[in-house]
Amino acid sequence: MRVRHEPPWLIADLDGPRRVLSWAINRPGFVTAERIVFREVRNKDLPEGRDPVAWLDHALEAAGLADAPTLLTSRNVASYEFHRAALDGATVQCLATVGLSNAERVGHRQRFDPASFGTINIAVDCSVGLTEAAQIEALSIATQARTAAVIDAGMLLPEGPATGTGTDCIAFAAPPGDVAFAGLHTAIGEAIGRAVYDAVFAGAKSWIATRPELLPEPE
Repeated sequence: MRVRHEPPWLIADLDGPRRVLSWAINRPGFVTAERIVFREVRNKDLPEGRDPVAWLDHALEAAGLADAPTLLTSRNVASYEFHRAALDGATVQCLATVGLSNAERVGHRQRFDPASFGTINIAVDCSVGLTEAAQIEALSIATQARTAAVIDAGMLLPEGPATGTGTDCIAFAAPPGDVAFAGLHTAIGEAIGRAVYDAVFAGAKSWIATRPELLPEPE
């Protein structure tokens, strides 16, 4: 993965064509792509009434990035974290931007300012060829690592420690292959967990240190 910061874009060029699994608003599900893109968004970009999907499609087309699954955030994308883990032949790279201004604890909902979508965006590139089922499992490991990192970062909400935000998105890239398992007992799963945890934890601690005025008061 090669990272390029070209404001307002943060571009993760993958190591060749990858099968990418995500819930990105422009290219969700399984798609083939050579890059994953983060787009920094401001209020003027998405005023009330504007269709965010149509706006994003137009912006991507104008930038020559229409093929890329794209993650949106109001977080300054220059604050990105990039971490790598390698184990038993599996190499995993994680690019993340972390904002917690609309933090949530799973099973609860906070009242938040819709103009403050700090969010957590994560792009993961795995070197090992996976089956579709293993890639779904791998995405679940990345999600688990995100949650553990946010909990350990220590941001408190009235209901307890935050576990993520209301607008998080993860895009997981890997070559198609025949490796059928990527769970916590595997080297692949361990490498995914380490790279994602380290990136999100570092980003969360940085956000907490620089944005104390947005931290909710615990009850």
